[in-house]
Amino acid sequence: MTVEFWFLIGAALVFWMQAGFAMVETGFTRAKNAGNIIMKNLMDFCIGTVVFSLLGYTLMMGEDTFFGLIGKPNLNLFLHFKEFIASPGEGFTDASYFVFNLVFCATTATIVSGAMAERTKFSAYCLYSGVISLLIYPVEAHWIWGGGWLSKLGFHDYAGSCAIHMTGGLAALVGAVILGPRIGKYVKNRAGKVIKINAIPGHSIPLGALGVFILWLGWYGFNGAAATSPSELSSIFLTTTIAPSVATCTTMLFTWKKNGKPDVSMCLKASLAGLVGITAGCDALDAVGACIVGIVSGVLVVVVVEVLDLKLHVDDPVGAVAVHMANGAWGTIAVGFLANPDAPAGLYGLLYTGDFRQLGIQLLGVIAVAVYAVVTLCVTFLVIEKTNGLRADPADELAGLDISEHGLPSAYADFAPAVDKYADFSSGETITAVTGAAPPAEAIPVKREPAFHADGHKYTKVEIVFKEERLYALKDAMSKLGITGMTVSHVMGYGIQKGHAEYYRGVAVETDLRPKVQVDIVVSAIPVRDVIETAKKVLYTGHIGDGKIFVYDVENVVKVRTGEEGYDALQDVE
Repeated sequence: MTVEFWFLIGAALVFWMQAGFAMVETGFTRAKNAGNIIMKNLMDFCIGTVVFSLLGYTLMMGEDTFFGLIGKPNLNLFLHFKEFIASPGEGFTDASYFVFNLVFCATTATIVSGAMAERTKFSAYCLYSGVISLLIYPVEAHWIWGGGWLSKLGFHDYAGSCAIHMTGGLAALVGAVILGPRIGKYVKNRAGKVIKINAIPGHSIPLGALGVFILWLGWYGFNGAAATSPSELSSIFLTTTIAPSVATCTTMLFTWKKNGKPDVSMCLKASLAGLVGITAGCDALDAVGACIVGIVSGVLVVVVVEVLDLKLHVDDPVGAVAVHMANGAWGTIAVGFLANPDAPAGLYGLLYTGDFRQLGIQLLGVIAVAVYAVVTLCVTFLVIEKTNGLRADPADELAGLDISEHGLPSAYADFAPAVDKYADFSSGETITAVTGAAPPAEAIPVKREPAFHADGHKYTKVEIVFKEERLYALKDAMSKLGITGMTVSHVMGYGIQKGHAEYYRGVAVETDLRPKVQVDIVVSAIPVRDVIETAKKVLYTGHIGDGKIFVYDVENVVKVRTGEEGYDALQDVE
């Protein structure tokens, strides 16, 4: 009873890791997608519970059949509930095993969310999350934990470096490749070659850090829940503490040396990388082995993040592939190298015994699971792409999935508007489709145009207020016009649009307070009419609320650094 009680407490800690994943993914992405991230992390557990109950659990833990490939499906959970919750003479109740394996299954599905964040349709996410929990994870987990062929060979993955993290990381990689990068992440020339890579920082390091600490706490249940003795549990807690600590220190020193300063976000990822790396062998490695796992994980997470981004141009906003896939594979293989016979698992690693057998089994298991996962995931994503569609519309992506997918103007309401990070890059795409019927003069009214004089130097300020998703397109257009400087401010706009309503808890939101961007440009040599017409062309979609343009006379311009005034103060050439 006492051991089973800890088993279920461990399962509860693993469930709490859903909050950690939600915070990590929210913090490392932009505020305009925060609500969408939270919704996905909520629904992958809820959808996973439904499909795992119906079929996934018995595929994983049912009677071994079909040459050790799957468990035999049954409906005992629904048809024989009394027996399902009854205490057996040996081991735990079926209900305990169900809950324990369910929370692990949900972890596999949620890993994918971060790598495909900010541009995936919510409907597509629900579909592939369900498929992962229904068919993909249960089958390969049966091989490892359900009495399948890998477990019979002696493959060791105590808490899921391979079954959960590598599989989830592979799903993240396949999904990110098929989905493509976020708009503006990579700038290409006409030949399609990437000529510039833009950083898109997340909006909250504190949220990301909170998520990491929640995950680290939950990991003691993740790795330790199946322990059956105090000695085994204490050994697991020890290795689960050492590996991520060493990994984080390694990454701090590595990035400090490499970049001149320690990288905060990368160190947070390193903590998770070390936890993933030790998961397979948490009961099989000693303190030295945990240190080695941590050192390799700390370097590996940085290298894989940069290779994916800088060389392969795979856009993974939260580093899920590097943390989970790369370190899941490494941690599983490390068991074959570093297992100490004196540890609770009693395995014979190459380093301590010179025996290659365990290493060979670990390599076979990693390859088999990877092949199965990649094939089934490719099929899953491609079918969804052809039927439902994977990617959100470009305009919705630029506006943020909170508003386009969930009708949520900002996940932070009036506390903090959804502020985008306006990095110096172009969207790479121009959204010019006219979908409304309002004439340009009504959609983008111009307030007071001064007289334009051809002679002399006249200074004019053009103030443009518009939807934030059009900023990059406007900046590019103004640059081509010869505008070399502008001031960008984030403001909140209020307006009531007929026939348009958003709802909160089923009640129409009357005050339509939305994030807007205000751009201020002062011109002299460039005709004001050119600036106005260019802005109207870029911003016009045919809907009321496309923007407003205000034009003001400016008496003088002074450059503070040099003291220059007038026309000379507007020139950027030194």
